[in-house]
Amino acid sequence: MNARPFRMKCAIFLCAIFSLSAAFAQSPKSRYVVIDQDAMGPAGTDMNSMLIILQSPDVNVLGITVVTGDGWRNEEVAHTLRLLELVGRTDIPVVAGADAPMVRTKQWTSSWEQMYGKVLYQGAWTMPRSAHNPEEVPKLAEGNPTIKAASEDAAHFLVRMVHKYPHEVTIYAAGPMTNIATAILVDPEFASLAQELVIMGGSINPHTDDPEYLDSPRHEFNLWFDPEASSIMLHARWAKISVTTVDVSIETHLTAEMLAEIGRSHEPAAQYIVRYTRKPGDYLWDELAAAAWLDPSLITRERYVFVDVSLDKGISYGDTLVWTEHDKPSISLQKAHVQMDVDWPKFQKMFVQLMSAPTPKAHDPQMLHPSPGESKQ
Repeated sequence: MNARPFRMKCAIFLCAIFSLSAAFAQSPKSRYVVIDQDAMGPAGTDMNSMLIILQSPDVNVLGITVVTGDGWRNEEVAHTLRLLELVGRTDIPVVAGADAPMVRTKQWTSSWEQMYGKVLYQGAWTMPRSAHNPEEVPKLAEGNPTIKAASEDAAHFLVRMVHKYPHEVTIYAAGPMTNIATAILVDPEFASLAQELVIMGGSINPHTDDPEYLDSPRHEFNLWFDPEASSIMLHARWAKISVTTVDVSIETHLTAEMLAEIGRSHEPAAQYIVRYTRKPGDYLWDELAAAAWLDPSLITRERYVFVDVSLDKGISYGDTLVWTEHDKPSISLQKAHVQMDVDWPKFQKMFVQLMSAPTPKAHDPQMLHPSPGESKQ
């Protein structure tokens, strides 16, 4: 047998193997995430943040769990299902979670306000669009969904996902933390089996004249609405916690110029945002939390500090608490990467590009098929 052709074949084979290995090594690994959201819509920060994650080609969304917060849970579930129909991602399960905080009630909070002062924003309890029975799903501006939510509850779904993909799943929580805390109570291993926790919540010392924070700088809705859940979550043993605060969120705005640029795209995500955004100018609260998870370089300054939420039923109930190594109490606490500043031009560019792009894995997006009487933009 002639050895030279054999050696050449071996060399070609090895080159092919090395090329394939290099290709696999260079291709980005899919990132698993469960989105936990108080999904008021259409459009707005809750829904737009989902779109940021859905628009990222290297992310595998295992499911969306929904909690009462900005709106009532049942209506939020409907908004989420309808969003997935409109962008062609009905393969993603939507799972209903908690419909109320663990301890706080609207009635108790009203009594608390008599002594300590009015809380300007209380989500579903004060939002005019939520002035209906909590069980009711009204006629939605974007059309009511035809698909249904999963029969599983949010806490057990969350637990099941981290057991299915141990140390690979990011928990992205951008509403009140009731579903996350319930999952921790269901399974004490839940937090330690997740890859990381990403939350939009908390406020330290925002530089703003916004009346919601000017005289109450430690107040922030997502952690305030269910303080017990927030504290349970922050004490759990996560491998990593990243916190998008009010401090960094108020450096962002959805500008008219951004909407105009997004509107030049005829892709379903772009048309959804342009069609249903009520007014430009809102802070990009949850959108920034999602984007900074995808690209941490967006954050230009952070603090690595211990974080908790006040459970004192007095004036501080629900406020964000922060300590360093030098002044922390002796109780066990978790350190978190607390975001303080953002590269705003870079985030603007990323947001516009993601929202203008085709939706990965989309099939038959209804946003491209206007209903009778509705003109396609």
